Amino acid sequence: MSELTTIFHGVVVFVLFAAYLQWLMKRWQLSQIYDKIPGPKAYPIVGTMYSFFGKKRHEIFYLLDERTRTYPNIHRVWTGMTPEVRISKPEYVEQVIGSSKHIEKATMYRFLHEWLGNGLLTSKGERWHQHRKLITPTFHFNILDGFCDVFAENSQELVEHLQPHADTGKPVNMYPFITKAALDIICETAMGVKVNAQSEGEENDYVKAVCELSRLFVERMVRPWLHLDFIWRRSRFAARYTNALDTVHTYSREVIRDRKAALEVAQKNDNSEPNDDETFGTRKRMAFLDLLLKGNQAHNIMTDEDGHDTTTAGISWVLFLLALHPDVQERVYEEIESIFPLGDNRPATMQDLNELKLLERCIKEALRLYPSVSFFGRTLSEDIQLGGYQVPAQTIVGIHAYHVHRDERYYPDPEKFDPDRFLPENTENRHPYAYIPFSAGPRNCIGQKFALLEEKSLVSSILRRFRLRSVRTREEQKIMHEIITRPMDGILLYLETRK
Repeated sequence: MSELTTIFHGVVVFVLFAAYLQWLMKRWQLSQIYDKIPGPKAYPIVGTMYSFFGKKRHEIFYLLDERTRTYPNIHRVWTGMTPEVRISKPEYVEQVIGSSKHIEKATMYRFLHEWLGNGLLTSKGERWHQHRKLITPTFHFNILDGFCDVFAENSQELVEHLQPHADTGKPVNMYPFITKAALDIICETAMGVKVNAQSEGEENDYVKAVCELSRLFVERMVRPWLHLDFIWRRSRFAARYTNALDTVHTYSREVIRDRKAALEVAQKNDNSEPNDDETFGTRKRMAFLDLLLKGNQAHNIMTDEDGHDTTTAGISWVLFLLALHPDVQERVYEEIESIFPLGDNRPATMQDLNELKLLERCIKEALRLYPSVSFFGRTLSEDIQLGGYQVPAQTIVGIHAYHVHRDERYYPDPEKFDPDRFLPENTENRHPYAYIPFSAGPRNCIGQKFALLEEKSLVSSILRRFRLRSVRTREEQKIMHEIITRPMDGILLYLETRK
């Protein structure tokens, strides 16, 4: 028996060793392919992640920026032992996200599964198609038209909260004010509940939990050893992650439960929508969640796009840029005044917002300079050629929108804030993938019209009441990247009441 045991152990060791050699050979062959693509030197185990070691969170964006400028258009990195290819040339981006073949998100998105579930952002294949088909009708023109009242009401509340900070000679950090307004809007429009974040004295627990999850996503991403679930669950971040996750999920479950109950009551009363005039007002103000519940699919969808956070960042950046360019700010105000003369406090309708063409161009230019999601990824479904380099199937491809938007062929003097870049005559011949703040192709952001209307409403309301001046210059205003590209330490502006 002892001899048989020895033979068995020998066979097991041989099989494992053979499998390891096979894996090592395949690994070597793949590395030969990837290492033809320019990129920083890689080391065993850590790959190219060593550049992040010991760095503070706010330094990560600038390391990514420096590396992409060092290796423009295309480069490769090793995230631990996983090869990735990063691209920042519109022509290469089109090959990846313009195709219906490569719609699977990068494997790093698995770090978000416990948070967002297998919904529209993280799902793939048939499940993604089903979610997309389900949600698309909720962004119909008539539905969005009804939400303009919600935008206007919360915009008005925002400027009232800002008023005490005007004409004081002291700057105000706009970011937390906008965060609360955007949260109120997304909760009322998406889930049909008023959370009254703006009227609360303290920061909303849901907002704090979402910010914590975003921070922890980055903490995990830059540490290759934490990519293993076994190690992650035993790390010093695990308790913080679990607590934040519980807060977000508890909130979402309670909202879904309450709206489902309201719908059941409405159906028993032979009513087509919840009998809650205070929340909805009219039929067209029915929340996205109610429409989804009627289709019996609401879980893991509504929080996918992290809507309040992306619009908060977008609004903050456009206010910052307008505050730095008083000439453009006054032109925008003149456009607003042509629709709303001074003293006219009526809420903005969808028709009003659609007429704000210059403001729309300013928002688009702000999203070019500061896209809310500067970096996102896909997993290739088949081998492709990018820039003369072979990139194998199943490779993670990172798209650097921040650098795509700085291609000098399409944006001369790319760091200049110039809203006229988006005049029709200046966009008609531009490469369709040279501007991707909402991604592009089959998996583009489904809520971009909603976001644009919301940003127009809040920004125009602020400009109707205040003249803006920035404390910091572009160089002084640092960028923080934690899934969302947001201003580090907020946006500090002086507010002057318009007379």
